[in-house]
Amino acid sequence: ALAPALRQAEEALSAAVRADLPVLHHSDLPGQGILGVLDPGPARAFADALLAPLRAERLDGSVRAYVQANGQGETAARALGVHRHTLRTRLRKAAEILGRDLDDPAVRAELWVAFAVAANEGGRIRHVGDSPSEPPGIA
Repeated sequence: ALAPALRQAEEALSAAVRADLPVLHHSDLPGQGILGVLDPGPARAFADALLAPLRAERLDGSVRAYVQANGQGETAARALGVHRHTLRTRLRKAAEILGRDLDDPAVRAELWVAFAVAANEGGRIRHVGDSPSEPPGIA
């Protein structure tokens, strides 16, 4: 159990340093709860199936920005460097392709999970950006 504990400590340390926090528990890292309990095989199949139509139309980046901005179109458009009407058109097309309402928080939650799962290679699934590719030093 030492290796997983060390990995969790390194991830928490890395996130705490970035957030300038004196203490941060691994369980408090965003997404660790839900992503940590997913079986990688079925989770990746779910993510691939949900995101495939968006990728085929090159709408995945726009939808990801919208999901990351918690449904805030202005914020997502700024992050993408596009006009809000351009983003709105893309999102309307994505909603049509998916047959889902992107303004529904449950739909955005599913998409968030799918994007997080798809961004992880290998076995364990974790929230992207919680730790750098190389472990930080522990003093």
